Amino acid sequence: MSVPPQLRCCDASGCRSAGGQALRTALEGARDAAGLDAEALTIKPVGCLRLCGSGPLVACDGPGPSQLFGGVEPEQAGALIAASLATSHPCGSGDALAAHRLDLEDPFFALQQPVVLEGCGQVNPESIDDAIAFGTYAQLHRVLQELTPEQVRDEVRRSGLRGRGGAGYPTGLKWDTVALQPPGPRYVVCNADEGDPGAFMDRSVLESDPHRLIEGMAIAAYAVGAERGFVYVRAEYPLAIERLRLALQQARSRHLLGNHIDGTSFNLRLEVRVGAGAYVCGEETALLLSIQGQRGMPQPRPPFPAQSGLWGAPTLINNVETFTAVPAILRQGGDWYGAIGTEHSKGTKVFALSGAVVNTGLVEVPMGTPLRTVVEVIGGGVPDGSPIKAVQTGGPSGGCIPAERLDTPVDYESLLELGSMMGSGGMVVMGESTSMPEVARHFMGFSVNESCGKCVPCRAGTVQLAQLLDRFVERRATAADMERLDALCQMVKVTSLCGLGQSAPNPVLSTLRWFRHEYEAACREPAACVAAGGVER
Repeated sequence: MSVPPQLRCCDASGCRSAGGQALRTALEGARDAAGLDAEALTIKPVGCLRLCGSGPLVACDGPGPSQLFGGVEPEQAGALIAASLATSHPCGSGDALAAHRLDLEDPFFALQQPVVLEGCGQVNPESIDDAIAFGTYAQLHRVLQELTPEQVRDEVRRSGLRGRGGAGYPTGLKWDTVALQPPGPRYVVCNADEGDPGAFMDRSVLESDPHRLIEGMAIAAYAVGAERGFVYVRAEYPLAIERLRLALQQARSRHLLGNHIDGTSFNLRLEVRVGAGAYVCGEETALLLSIQGQRGMPQPRPPFPAQSGLWGAPTLINNVETFTAVPAILRQGGDWYGAIGTEHSKGTKVFALSGAVVNTGLVEVPMGTPLRTVVEVIGGGVPDGSPIKAVQTGGPSGGCIPAERLDTPVDYESLLELGSMMGSGGMVVMGESTSMPEVARHFMGFSVNESCGKCVPCRAGTVQLAQLLDRFVERRATAADMERLDALCQMVKVTSLCGLGQSAPNPVLSTLRWFRHEYEAACREPAACVAAGGVER
């Protein structure tokens, strides 16, 4: 039985900015002009198709293997319609589209292992029927009908899943902590306040597969005994917010949220809270205050949110990627997920790959994949073929890893040893011409602007660090500045109240560690700076 041809058009933010909506309109017009209806040729809006730098992207499914096209102009819509109907060479026969055909056997696609992203680019993010047909909510049904909360938590523990928001805390242990608190109200919160420069993983999932997130949150709420939850999203993500709100409305209409879900005693209300874009609200205690309508400022811990969070009640907080991995874990089993990755970093990780790299987009690979594989093989290396100088991971909280360490496996512990961190998953590639003191100044400026000002080390220390870095970039630094830079980094790191201040010095410390010669060369008297003490490799 032949499969009706279908064109899947990326309708995520990246492809929209490249003209994706105009292309889809042109495709629909070309289909009508050819006398075809939706049954003869489906034109389906979908989420992110991953290779964001080649948008707008259109995938073609038909009698033969699926094919993918990038950078197609609206004027070529007729050629794509005609090619999609060709039976001998489906989706791409002829010269008109040859330059736009992308190789699905390319390492960018072939080396990925989609778990979190398995529905992205496959389902229509605005259709609950499409999501259900793809299998979404099947695990929520099974969990509510067949498993106890303890059995769900046991499966998550066995998976070895760790929080994908950056800290890497064991997810199952956090769920247990919330579930085992004294009786009373509990809350579940999704931290979708993705604020790292160069990070767009959570935004892409929210735009592409919002029902998958809702299912994961509902399973988590059942497992810990919560009946109310929030998704905290920054206002800079309007399309994600729009689709998430629509998905919540659709889920309520199908009784997948609300009271007596799936005919059981389980009740759950989920709401969207829109943040004003303060980076510090990505810190969990600040985020909770913001949900409560207060100014988002970090609070001392303990108590931790799992013990006393929203309105003093136990609160489970995970990020988008963590919740979205849960349905696959329940479907395939915790042991299946635990077999992926490394001994201490299980499963897959989604990275937003950008910077001086050929293939810009979303990459999901098993934990422990060498950094070189991600940036050189999957990413394609620097566009002009020149060597990679460094890779920055973890956003402004992370560090810069030199090319000589690209064979390092991507896992929590290995990145920390290099002075960086996993973070939420931003990965920025830098070419040979990049000035590392300028990179450090850029990220320090970000931390200065985003500091909430509550504690002096972060409020004043980051400003002083930015001023010191100005001296290096402007080649006014002295040997005393070199010594002061390292000492001030250590002070801010050790004495700041929350993760923003504690990690703000990381880009400076990592560039001092691996590219110290660039700081020395930026001194007025380089020889004196060389003689000054500092961070050793």
